[in-house]
Parts: sequence; structure tokens; C-alpha cells
Amino acid sequence: MLDGQLGTLAAVILAGGRASRLHGRDKPMIAVGGVPMLARVVRAAVEAGAAPVVVVGPERGGMPAGVRVVREEPAGGGPVAAAAAGVAGVGQAGVVALLASDLPYMSAQALRVLMDALGDADGALFVDEDGRRQLLCGVWNRATLQRAIHAFGDTGGGSLRRLVKELNVVEVRWDGEKAPYVDCDTEEDLRRVGL
Repeated sequence: MLDGQLGTLAAVILAGGRASRLHGRDKPMIAVGGVPMLARVVRAAVEAGAAPVVVVGPERGGMPAGVRVVREEPAGGGPVAAAAAGVAGVGQAGVVALLASDLPYMSAQALRVLMDALGDADGALFVDEDGRRQLLCGVWNRATLQRAIHAFGDTGGGSLRRLVKELNVVEVRWDGEKAPYVDCDTEEDLRRVGL
């Protein structure tokens, strides 16, 4: 059973990192189809009714009204530190979407699919065609995720896989084209999505 306010959705979007495979370019702000990937993910969250939407990373400007921007401690501390900073900013929402900022195909529909799959589980994640869990493309019972973060200890440099390894997770497959979990870590990835 979900703790907190059942059915209320917040979103945490991880938008830090060094983008070393993209030679230090500001990956979330790379435009696909004329729209920065970060803006695409924010729009999907807003259209799915997420409130608040928290972006974890440097201040970039141009965020829609109501979107909060926070930094992890320490800055550059990795995904668990970023998730901790973001989840701390979502209040008492029942469910939190934890998303990467480089998902050009993320949509409100995809978030609704995850919400529908969540049920009484701790989390619902998309898995790719090879069955790999997409840890930054899922929704979580906010209170359960928050407890896991508190129990983790030092979050700096921590692994998301270790953070959620004891949680009950529903694995969801995407039925269609333009899978919402497709991310862009390399120039080849960007070419594949039509940059």
C-alpha cells in the first residue's frame, strides 16, 4: 500500500553529471527535434500531472513556472546523492518519478503506464528489450524510496542499483516505438534519435 497521499505524483529529474562521453557538453540541454532533452522530460512530467517537478543539477534558466532546481550535496556526488536531494524537495507526494534528463522520448503516457503498473509495489521501472532495468525511468512509492535513501548512509558516489536492490519492483516493458527509456550518452545515441 502506498504511504503518503495515494495517487499524487511528483517528479525528480537528474540533470547533473559530467557527460564525459559527450566531451563535456551540457547533455540535458542538447536539443532533439529542436527541443532540449531536459525540457522534453520536464514537459512529460508536467503533462502527467506531477507536482512538484524538481530538477537536480545546475541552474540553467528557462524552466517553466513551478519547477524547482536544487543541487545535490556534494555537487557532482552521483545519482544517489542527486536522488536524495530531489526526493527531499517533493514534500508528501505519494509517488515520485525518478527520471534521467536525457530521455528524448519520455512522455506523459509513459509515466501513466508506470503509475498504472505500480500497484502495491515499491517501484515500477521500464526494462529494455534485453531485460535490463532502467533505474532512471521509473516511479516509486515516495516514502519507501525516502526510507531507502536514509538507510543508505553516505550517498556520495553511491549506486542506484544498490539503493533499490531490496525493494519490490514491477518491471514494465514498453509496447511500441520510441521507448521512453532510450537515453543519449554518446554522439551515436544522439544520431540514433535524429539529432
